[in-house]
Amino acid sequence: MNNQYKDFFNLLSNLTFLKAFNILKIYFSYHLSNFLKIPFHLGMPYTVSIEPTTSCNLACSQCPSGMKSFSRPTGNLKSETFKMIVDQLHKNLIYLILYFQGEPYLNKNFFDFVKYAKEKKIYTATSTNAHFLNDENAQKTINSGLDKIIISLDGTDQKTYEKYRKNGNFKTVISGIKNLVKWKKKLNSSTPFIIIQFIVFKHNEHQIEEIKLLGNKLRVDKVEIKSAQIYDIEKNYEMISRNEKYSRYKIGEDGVYRIKNKLRNKCLRMWRGCVITHDGLVVPCCFDKDAKYQFGDLNKEKFNTIWKGTYYKLFRKRLLKSRKEIDICRNCTEGIS
Repeated sequence: MNNQYKDFFNLLSNLTFLKAFNILKIYFSYHLSNFLKIPFHLGMPYTVSIEPTTSCNLACSQCPSGMKSFSRPTGNLKSETFKMIVDQLHKNLIYLILYFQGEPYLNKNFFDFVKYAKEKKIYTATSTNAHFLNDENAQKTINSGLDKIIISLDGTDQKTYEKYRKNGNFKTVISGIKNLVKWKKKLNSSTPFIIIQFIVFKHNEHQIEEIKLLGNKLRVDKVEIKSAQIYDIEKNYEMISRNEKYSRYKIGEDGVYRIKNKLRNKCLRMWRGCVITHDGLVVPCCFDKDAKYQFGDLNKEKFNTIWKGTYYKLFRKRLLKSRKEIDICRNCTEGIS
């Protein structure tokens, strides 16, 4: 069976009647809200991102972790906080992303987080720069039961790779991938589903076909080509890929780059899931990297109270009225056709 199908069936294996019914409630609520232009929600999130840490070993120029530019508190997710979150959400949760900002493997409890989520029958995924996938950690990754791992590799040589991944070592990443593939085979494991993610910039767009060949050579499960998110377009327009197929921006008649997204007043993300920071703050999505829109603090109140609360309702109402007026939405890919 194709590995992608195996991964899909692995995800489905975590489905229960309660979780399936919850998904139906979410989509019913979402479509009814869009029709009435009034926020309405019956379900609970089926996908959540939890942030293991804000720390990172790299200094990528379009990343708050790399630029050390957070205005919010930085730190590591504690075991008690993680368990408290999962205990409240696991009955409806299908997909858990152990990543938001930072390098997940820098949290010493990362493997314990995965194991605990797996005990609760939740599909787990993470995203990493792969600098900590030494032989021991690669084996631990397989044994933890992690379902999916996304490895950032934005070049096929050191010169191209380090243009964005500052302080990164191309050979270390390749070695980490090889370690994972080796232990996956050695332990006869179907997981994790290994993805090489290639973010397209102007400086590396010529290596798109090369990264596909490299992925095949390394025997990963998938190579994913992803468009780049640019924070200050006016300042960093030179980073934008000139290949429109791989760019989320296009140049106007006035010579200014703008996002392709028409920003329609709808967003499924606000109905199906959320992001939780390392210190327990509930925020709308991965585009709110500085946790500007805080709907609640899980150290002070239950998730259900926050999810159904006033701040969430007001945000969904604003989104249904005029998404363009919400700053974190202006650089969003949700809705790009």
